[in-house]
Amino acid sequence: MDDKFDPAALTKAAEDSFTVRRVFGEAYQREGVLVIPVARVAGMTGLGSGGGEGEGIPLRMGPPAVRPAHDEAGGEPPTGHGSGHGGGGGWGLHVKPLGVYVVDGTGAHWKPAVDVNRLMLGAQLVAAWGLAIGFTAWALRRR
Repeated sequence: MDDKFDPAALTKAAEDSFTVRRVFGEAYQREGVLVIPVARVAGMTGLGSGGGEGEGIPLRMGPPAVRPAHDEAGGEPPTGHGSGHGGGGGWGLHVKPLGVYVVDGTGAHWKPAVDVNRLMLGAQLVAAWGLAIGFTAWALRRR
């Protein structure tokens, strides 16, 4: 097993994710009409690697009062030896569908995607604003 970190492989995997295909799939043609998906894609990657070589690095086995000054045989305290290498990374992706271009015999036409969540939030904000204004007017009228 090869345990080396390959940043190029991670970058390639992330790059493959940063496409419109993650929302709509590929452009397709049906009955003489070409449909081309359009989306906003934003992504970010992060990579890191490290390594270490060391001899004679004291092992910390507790607070100074508890750490042994010498091993059982009266020699030096225990030390850590060895080396290590590692790496890792990841990516984040945000893809938002914007709509599709429909190309037919009459030309190209833009068909926007409808964001129902945004419409509902807008309606809720308008309703809350209207209730707040209505309640304020009612309270002022009662004075």
